[in-house]
Amino acid sequence: MDQMDSHILEIMKANGRVTVSEISKRVNLSIPAVSERIRKLEESQVIEEYSIRVNRRKMGYHLLTIIFVNIDHTAHIGDFRETIVGFEEVIECHHMAGEYDYMLKVLLKDTAELEVFLSQKLKGIPGVQKSNSFIVLSTLKEIPNR
Repeated sequence: MDQMDSHILEIMKANGRVTVSEISKRVNLSIPAVSERIRKLEESQVIEEYSIRVNRRKMGYHLLTIIFVNIDHTAHIGDFRETIVGFEEVIECHHMAGEYDYMLKVLLKDTAELEVFLSQKLKGIPGVQKSNSFIVLSTLKEIPNR
């Protein structure tokens, strides 16, 4: 990957619907050259997927919660990982160093859904020893495709 590839990626990250023709004009390369670079970025999995960003509130999701989780024993980690990635409410899951084992970013409609998620789903996973939840009041910065 070179500077030109980086420039193409920055343009695509700013507008996922930008055309190859528009990119070619902005980077001073031919349309076939830009298309070939994008193809190579896809094949090398630098570009993993194409997606859209949806306004969460307009879709009815008004509660973003960060949940820190501890697992009681390493024997339960595999089951935890397999189960947690299957929950549609969980939009991010990170294995952490420090006081907690995992950090979850969970998107829900309201506190009633949070209660169900914590009580029935999260605490129902074998090995979940402890969790600590933080409700996000507002988001000042979030870059989904950095």
